[in-house]
Amino acid sequence: MRQEDVKQIIEQLEEPFLHRTLKELNAIKEISIKEEKKHVSVKVAIAKTGTSEQLQLQQQIVQQIKNAGAETVGLRFVELPEEVVKKYYDSTDDSASLLSNGKTTFIAIASGKGGVGKSTVSVNLAVSLARLGKKVGLIDADIYGFSVPDMMGITKRPVVRGEKIIPVERFGVKVISMGFFVEDNAPVVWRGPMLGKMLNNFFQEVEWGDLDYILLDLPPGTGDVALDVHTMLPACKEIVVSTPHPTAAFVAARAGAMALKTDHEILGVIENMAYYESKETGVKEYVFGRGGGEKLAEELRVPLLGQIPLQQPDWNEEDFAPSVYQEEHPIGKIYKQIAEKVAQLVPNPS
Repeated sequence: MRQEDVKQIIEQLEEPFLHRTLKELNAIKEISIKEEKKHVSVKVAIAKTGTSEQLQLQQQIVQQIKNAGAETVGLRFVELPEEVVKKYYDSTDDSASLLSNGKTTFIAIASGKGGVGKSTVSVNLAVSLARLGKKVGLIDADIYGFSVPDMMGITKRPVVRGEKIIPVERFGVKVISMGFFVEDNAPVVWRGPMLGKMLNNFFQEVEWGDLDYILLDLPPGTGDVALDVHTMLPACKEIVVSTPHPTAAFVAARAGAMALKTDHEILGVIENMAYYESKETGVKEYVFGRGGGEKLAEELRVPLLGQIPLQQPDWNEEDFAPSVYQEEHPIGKIYKQIAEKVAQLVPNPS
């Protein structure tokens, strides 16, 4: 076996991130052969080392060289020059351009604690933006407590086309969620780095197409996923959700403080469960207290975008979506007003 033979065997394999052949990228850097031991050593350059994609390529290279007669194979990976990665990443990866094209606005929906209705707000704000004619995506980034598919009445799963995942579309919103990839509502017991990789896959492996807004339903608090979002999306905007209770607002202020520390612009505060309005008398009862949302907005020096009362959507058995308010529902109208404010605060450049 000669060096040229080895090169011909592996040069048509595809680099896993740039989706170009090793030959096109000039990625085969060294080949050495020890005939007496039937050992082949290869050095290959790829866009990112230390990844599962590298492991898959490694298995392909080893298998093909062994099939050609080698008994042992030694592989070393290095990273491609930055200018090579930039050249091909920009021109081939739609999701990469989604993160940097300047046309898509990312809005994270955050809260200091669970149980304040953050996912409900995320779902209905996304649907309301779509009703305004915006092209909207929704990432259920609450990887431990995913609930968006159930809330939106989504019963089908994404399909794979080529090497990309096609998000499920419902009410004009393109949706991706950890819930699509977990069987029988199994618990997720991953550690931080694995969560970050899954979130990165939601950006890189999904065929989002041309979007005006992507909303991210964050987990409550200031943990790993929230930190990953702040790192991956330095230009991400943020909306903080709280209830009117002073303690909930106090805790939510931590999420707001984290956004400010990482230079994320806070668009405003949404106060959920603001009051209950009796259908019989029209009297408003402030069952969770008053003033929390206003106090939080004042503390963060941002507008109070809206106050959403307690009331259930009108359920339609034929088109069941348990948490989506119809456009003419009183709360649906409030969400539409909030969506209009958001669109004014971050008008889409496209």
